[in-house]
Amino acid sequence: MCRLLLLLLLLAAAVPANASAAAAEPPPASAMAPWPEQYHAVVLTNLTARGGRLQVIDIYYDWPRGRDLNLVRLQLPGAGEPPLWNVEWANGTSYLFDAASCQTYTFAVGLLPPDWKKAGGGAAYLGRARVDGFDCHVWSNFVFARYYEDVATGRPVAWNFGMDLRHVLSFEPGGVLEDSSMWQAPAYCFDGSSNGDDGDAAGGVEAARAAGPI
Repeated sequence: MCRLLLLLLLLAAAVPANASAAAAEPPPASAMAPWPEQYHAVVLTNLTARGGRLQVIDIYYDWPRGRDLNLVRLQLPGAGEPPLWNVEWANGTSYLFDAASCQTYTFAVGLLPPDWKKAGGGAAYLGRARVDGFDCHVWSNFVFARYYEDVATGRPVAWNFGMDLRHVLSFEPGGVLEDSSMWQAPAYCFDGSSNGDDGDAAGGVEAARAAGPI
């Protein structure tokens, strides 16, 4: 009886160990495919649990030009609630501004390169999970707490930056924003005439979370 009980305990202890090992297995080579060097994504963030509203964010990622734009719109904005722009550059400089104010931040990370998931790129593979109805590979790095990518297509499904889960509504490889005025931070980002204060990443993450670095 004692031998049988000992065997059952050993088997029970082995089950979670085996499950953990399976979850940590590296993904297939197809899951390591890089991002397109340029893309346009539309992302939805639900901030109602923290007293906010829904955000719809247009993301334009442009690696060849070393830049990224997050255009943030609120659901049913009221008077005096303009869109929020977050323009990020490969050198780590980020401008967060609306029609009247601007804040400037410096992030040591800069833009994530398209091949950030490759070995040595700072990414950790966490296994697979089902998110928004998709079977996803799950990754983590110094920007994303969790990044979910559809196993079947390689398209991003969602990512968790800080406390906010962003759901990807559409993903357009090669999508480019040519309008130069959308990329240019306004003069009041540089001449001190805005209501914003300059800061570094340590002091400005809460404010920058409205868009989030990509």
